Amino acid sequence: MGPSNHGYIYCCCSFNTLSSLHQLGNSLNFLTRGLRALVLIITFHVSLFAEYLYKDEVIFNPAFNHSIDVLGSELYEKTGISLRLVMLKELPHGLNIVEYEKELVKEFSEPTILLTFSEMDSQVDILAYPSSLYKYFDKRQVLSPISSPVQAFVIALLNFDFSDMQSGGTILPLLSQKAKKGEVLGKYSGSMFNGYADIAEQVAASKGVVLENAVGSANQNSIFAVKVIFYGTVLVATLMYVRRKIYYARHKTPKDKYE
Repeated sequence: MGPSNHGYIYCCCSFNTLSSLHQLGNSLNFLTRGLRALVLIITFHVSLFAEYLYKDEVIFNPAFNHSIDVLGSELYEKTGISLRLVMLKELPHGLNIVEYEKELVKEFSEPTILLTFSEMDSQVDILAYPSSLYKYFDKRQVLSPISSPVQAFVIALLNFDFSDMQSGGTILPLLSQKAKKGEVLGKYSGSMFNGYADIAEQVAASKGVVLENAVGSANQNSIFAVKVIFYGTVLVATLMYVRRKIYYARHKTPKDKYE
């Protein structure tokens, strides 16, 4: 009886152990399947969310991502052109920004416009592929460091050079402004979104479509703010210059007059 009972107990223990292991295995399989599903969902969400903000190593702002994605999605749906924003911390070693864009654009099959910014290299560029896409927007205007014709005239007058009066820039005028501590990322996102929206609206207008998510007046308000700052600075500098000239003219000694 003793040995028989021992065998019965052993069998029960073995059965319980196997049952527990089987349940544990099922639980692990369930967790594994759940983890795989979660990874797929996250991966799909990230790739979808970052479709038009193709690379972001600088901003990491969900609201900025969403704004780019909404405008980029609408532009693609109505024109068939993908406008992608690439924001790099630094360009890969040995490549300038144009070379980098030419390598990156190979990843896309549809007509693509790349707006690329590299923070550490202080470079911004726009590449359109195929090149026929350049006819839908003015690259020189978007990348002009001057925001208005009046500003272009003032700068040309100060430099005695009227050979290039290109103006209307929507990126560099904001990007060149000094930012207070903690506002640098805001300056980057504001300037790059302005440029992105400018290109999108030009392409849409060239294609004869209207973008419901176009920036319009909000974009112009940002540029207007830059103009106010610029003209204010020029005015103050001019007044200080004139004031200094008047001061030296009034305090000039007889000896100075003969020198």
